Amino acid sequence: MPLAHVFAAKSDADEPYHAYLAELARTGRGSSPYYSSARTFLQRWPDPQSWADEPLELRLAANSSTRPFITFLMLHGWLRPGYDYLLERKLASLWREIDASPIGPDLARFLAAAQQLGFTQRVRSATGSQAPARLLIQTGHCLDELTAADLEDFADACRMRQQRTGKGWHHYKAALANTHLVLFHLGILAAPPRRGGPWDFAVRLDGITPAIAEAMIDYLNAKRATCTRHTVSSLATRLTGFGRFLTDLDPTLTRLSYLDRRRHIEPWLASLVDTVSTKTDTVITIADRARRVVAVNTFLNEITEWGWDDAPQRKLMFRSDIPRLPRPLPRYLPVDADRKLTAVLRCSDHELAAAALLLARATGLRIGELLDLELDCVHGIDSEGAWLKVPLGKLDTERMIPLDDETVELIDRIIEIRCTGRPLPHPRTGKPAQFLFTSHGHRLSQSAVRAELDRAATAAGIGHVTPHQLRHTYATALVNAGVSLQSLMALLGHVSAQMSLRYGKLFDATVRTEYERALTLAKDHLAALPTTPAGTKALPLADITGGRDWTEAPALKSRLAGGFCLRAPAQGACPYANICEHCPNFRTDATYLPILAAQRADAAKLAQDAEHRGWISEAERHHELLARLDAAIADAQQSAG
Repeated sequence: MPLAHVFAAKSDADEPYHAYLAELARTGRGSSPYYSSARTFLQRWPDPQSWADEPLELRLAANSSTRPFITFLMLHGWLRPGYDYLLERKLASLWREIDASPIGPDLARFLAAAQQLGFTQRVRSATGSQAPARLLIQTGHCLDELTAADLEDFADACRMRQQRTGKGWHHYKAALANTHLVLFHLGILAAPPRRGGPWDFAVRLDGITPAIAEAMIDYLNAKRATCTRHTVSSLATRLTGFGRFLTDLDPTLTRLSYLDRRRHIEPWLASLVDTVSTKTDTVITIADRARRVVAVNTFLNEITEWGWDDAPQRKLMFRSDIPRLPRPLPRYLPVDADRKLTAVLRCSDHELAAAALLLARATGLRIGELLDLELDCVHGIDSEGAWLKVPLGKLDTERMIPLDDETVELIDRIIEIRCTGRPLPHPRTGKPAQFLFTSHGHRLSQSAVRAELDRAATAAGIGHVTPHQLRHTYATALVNAGVSLQSLMALLGHVSAQMSLRYGKLFDATVRTEYERALTLAKDHLAALPTTPAGTKALPLADITGGRDWTEAPALKSRLAGGFCLRAPAQGACPYANICEHCPNFRTDATYLPILAAQRADAAKLAQDAEHRGWISEAERHHELLARLDAAIADAQQSAG
């Protein structure tokens, strides 16, 4: 019978007393103090529910003989004692008596669902006694009748208790979140608990001058129409820091239209150099400084473009205010570190998070793309093998990545160990989706994946590693294996060649070969006539020119009568280039005119190429050759006439 019906049916004061005696007899706990305490209680409060109207101090003052009777009344539907009382009682005897009570079947059903979602015995027991049992007692509802409003009433009572006593409620907060999640997967609540920071911007921007905070809140609400939740949350964080700085610096500043660059913007920009991160307790990085400057600059520019009344009257920030970011090469893991990390992850006790990291290493996915993968992400194509469909990510593009058999087996294992349950709302669309990585009824979080990577990296003895380094390691391995630029762009989801070319700079085989060739020649530079060392092979022409015409190669070039010469810029121009053409003893006649004309055409092209590259002395050398060839051609033509 639903508890609400139990409450409505029980009015005879003798009925709870006799039912209590029967329960004591059943459990073998009857004693004279228990009987007399129950009679005394009912004599003072014939309607047990009226006891709940007494002050909390009186309700908590019940002695050890009376408390079992109060617990019995709560479990059997005669008493809703108030959340204030329930939050102060530990209800140690709950599990001993609950099976025979009206709420027993509902609580058993709840615990079974929690077990199916992967909650441990300890977490299930703690959650069951802290939240759903108290909810069922106080609301008088059966499990299927609980609502999100009931959970919020419980949370409000916890907040009031904290204000009244100073006692925290983190354990109740966790129990309520778990309860919400279980009720969602049971189909009782329509949506899972919301994760992440609050949308209530007024709470996040608390402490900022009201008019400035109001403008920032209006701006953030406007950005929600075009930006993702994560982007808006990041904007809120950065604007909060700016707003609090302004409030502390100039309490008299009441409107953004009164902002002054010298008085407000420049001191804020200077303060960022020493700003400490609340997460790491260290000075923020240059990249973080740049993001904060860009966020504030965009905010001020956009409200000006939108014509807001309290927008600044003039431009206050400029491109030069944005710190120049370093351009480091991708930080990949060396082969030995990569192998050690992989070995630790394969033996991890946190199998789902470890498997997520192994999949990231095998596919080069960004962490956001990884955790957004859906259950049907693997597509088998006849004669083309298995492919992974990567969802919309950082650059709002989808892509397909080919999978090898080992990676397909890894995904099959992930499907085996993931938590099953109702589809969860997609963060981009809000539509229900079955995600690949689910744990304990909700999506695997980035923090859980990062924590597992920290643990594994420590165990492997390789120092701190970030998830994005796994992507760099994947890309670097492909580059070293000779993958083409176009294929690398497709696999990484890059929209410009410049993004992928960063990996090509790590290990450029042409640069290495040219360096070794130049170094060998440099060592022999003091010799009268440099010669090719025995056993040294000339650099293949295709490696230098990249398959293009030799006249376009990024090298110092000389057109000779019987061929051409290519040298690295670091070597400098050859002192013997075209030495014959400039010799006073050089002679030619009309039979060499075609050769001289072809040499002149190439020399003119080389002069133009050198000028384009800014190699002034090299261009002058070619122009000197052109003048000498013109004279030789004129002499040959004159002799033929």
